[in-house]
Amino acid sequence: MRYIAITQPGGPEVLQLAEGPVPEPVADEVLIRVAAAGVNRPDLMQRAGLYPPPAGASPIPGLEVAGTIEAVGSAVTRWQVGDQVCALANGGGYAEFVAVPAGQCLPVPAGLSPVEAAALPETFFTVWHNVVERAGLKQGESLLVHGGSGGIGATAIQLGKALGARVFATAGSSDKCRFCHQLGAERVINYHEEDFVTALREVTDKVGVDVILDMVGGDYVSRNLRLAALEGRVVNIAFQRGARTEVDLMPLLVKRLTLMGSTLRPQSAEAKARMARGLEETVWPLLASGAMRPHIDRVFPLAEAAAAHRHLDSGAAIGKTVLQVAGKTGA
Repeated sequence: MRYIAITQPGGPEVLQLAEGPVPEPVADEVLIRVAAAGVNRPDLMQRAGLYPPPAGASPIPGLEVAGTIEAVGSAVTRWQVGDQVCALANGGGYAEFVAVPAGQCLPVPAGLSPVEAAALPETFFTVWHNVVERAGLKQGESLLVHGGSGGIGATAIQLGKALGARVFATAGSSDKCRFCHQLGAERVINYHEEDFVTALREVTDKVGVDVILDMVGGDYVSRNLRLAALEGRVVNIAFQRGARTEVDLMPLLVKRLTLMGSTLRPQSAEAKARMARGLEETVWPLLASGAMRPHIDRVFPLAEAAAAHRHLDSGAAIGKTVLQVAGKTGA
């Protein structure tokens, strides 16, 4: 099969098209013939040598795919050869074939193309786990999504609205702010022009925000704590501005806050299968009905993975970047 190799830690130029053997699925896995693969920031970190794959995972980058099941392991009961699925992979997605635990597969929602379906798993698993399972966002509460125009952000805005929350977002340009508004964010703060703490305290009559989803880190940590409402929950899923900062922790005590974080990739197959069940029950019907949609920014051929990484690195993307592995990209 063809796949993308990380020849050494570095910039996008270290991604090279290579050939190697098709993986063999073990008892609880399925083998997927990949039609498309999502491109995510953890892939960029892995390429740079900052996010090594967990033990036993493929060294090939790529954490989400869509395609057709080509073979099933001896213990797999739900899936059959020929089924159209999207899946959260532990690695190996930038390839023509990938082996994935069966519990991490989901049916392609009705009406979605393979490219759209490939943009679902990493972002939806991440948002579901952190916003719903961990932070416990409820109907009638408020949600702030930092980086609202990216893949995670766009998913979180839509899911928050679907759950009946009041949704706010931050973004870095007028076009990105407009995009967040179109997805359903009530108030979007351009962080180059406004302070989100001041703006959202005003919008919420100084009550603050119940749940804050943050991938920025750095000085945002203290600012999130200042903005959080009584018994608010702040969830960090990345630290793009750094993991070290000086923090005033007094709001944790005064407002009985919860500050938490998580990474998805190292979690067990059982945990990811639980997330998949929750998504299929609650979110997949919304995708099939058109109430929620993945938003695709650019599509690149597999051989142009380096260009896809440069595009995501640039910060220009609005929505998801996807690699088309089979067929024409239309890019």
